[in-house]
Amino acid sequence: MLIDLIRHGEPAGGKRYRGQIDDPLSDLGWQQMWAAVGERAPWQHIVTSPLSRCHAFATALGERHVLPVTADARLMEVGFGAWEGRTAAQLRAEDPMQLARFYQDPVGARPVGAEPLDAFCARVVAAFDAMVEAYAGQQLLVITHAGVIRALIAHVLGAPLQALYRIEVDNAAMTRIRLDTERPPTLVAHGLCAR
Repeated sequence: MLIDLIRHGEPAGGKRYRGQIDDPLSDLGWQQMWAAVGERAPWQHIVTSPLSRCHAFATALGERHVLPVTADARLMEVGFGAWEGRTAAQLRAEDPMQLARFYQDPVGARPVGAEPLDAFCARVVAAFDAMVEAYAGQQLLVITHAGVIRALIAHVLGAPLQALYRIEVDNAAMTRIRLDTERPPTLVAHGLCAR
């Protein structure tokens, strides 16, 4: 079984901590996504976050290649609480050290009202386990968010939650996880971009 994960392209509104804000893809974001998948469609099924920056492209790709598309709310981005919709510059202006504290200790230095990192990772892993059971032996495309991809890489590698933000995930970048009967899930590739 192969699970290809792709992060959505650039959303409208530029770079910010959007979490679960439902911004659509920008024109560049659409271009990034089509460039990332090209004309190939080796998948049997597409699973997507329900947020429009993922779901709209999943629907378009599914229609183009006549592939079924399933939305799973467990694949939504981590909730950033008070940081949702804010830029890094805005957060630094408010408190010059809050981003540094967060990246050094993403478990203990969460934004006010943010989803706990352990709860986020648990819901993402539950979605992963459900996909493995439902689509065993198939090649899936999962269109989702940077945080979800980080959580799945950490899960596959057995990395601690503290390491999540040490994994870079670019817009429209692909990650591949392989599952077989003899080995635990294996990270095959990460960060593949068309550009």
